[in-house]
Amino acid sequence: MSEFVVPPHPRTCLPVAGETGRFPVRRVFCVGRNYADHTREMGDDPTRSPPIFFTKPADAVLPEGGEVPYPPATADLHHEVELVVALKGGGRGIPTTRALDAVYGYAVGIDLTRRDLQAKAKKAGEPWDAAKGFDLGAPVGVLSPLESLDGHPTQGRIQLSVNGTIRQNGDLSQMIWSVPEIIHHLSALWELQAGDLIFTGTPSGVGPCGPGDGLEALVGGLAPLQVTLVAPRS
Repeated sequence: MSEFVVPPHPRTCLPVAGETGRFPVRRVFCVGRNYADHTREMGDDPTRSPPIFFTKPADAVLPEGGEVPYPPATADLHHEVELVVALKGGGRGIPTTRALDAVYGYAVGIDLTRRDLQAKAKKAGEPWDAAKGFDLGAPVGVLSPLESLDGHPTQGRIQLSVNGTIRQNGDLSQMIWSVPEIIHHLSALWELQAGDLIFTGTPSGVGPCGPGDGLEALVGGLAPLQVTLVAPRS
């Protein structure tokens, strides 16, 4: 039996609706600029922008939401509600026609973003890691297995409220790149595997949130996700 020189970090796992077992998270992929209105909102042209990808560390995932300390080094934290895809398989070069075979289920997620750090990174042509990959910056709700759903969600509301006021209100049908297309493009860059999560992008209406704010994210018939931002850790 192998021994570790320091205690290993516990693996991040998501609860699964109707199951006692949990879904182990391997990697977290995210899609940028996947709703035309949000792409325009961020000053880009959706007719010319191919899908862009970035990642978050697995331990940035906060299962079932809850309290999130306001992260350091930012004065402009933004919310982004997203449909999250959980994979049960993968590979390289997955054809679009076979991509949905790799899907285990779906959940609601919030891509929290240090927008001021992202803006600086964009201007300097630098990576987005500090803006996107911080601690607890990826809350994810209870995972719904595909067999519990009425097919793959391709339309239906995607919505986020802050303190009861709707900020983001779109429809999954507005995605520029569908889930099969996203999986296809990702698999050309990485070998996808069971346990991978994919955040599929956000509609318009992203905006700031701060300590004391309560966020509720909704996607179609999936379990809702609630997050409360609290004072920064000392």
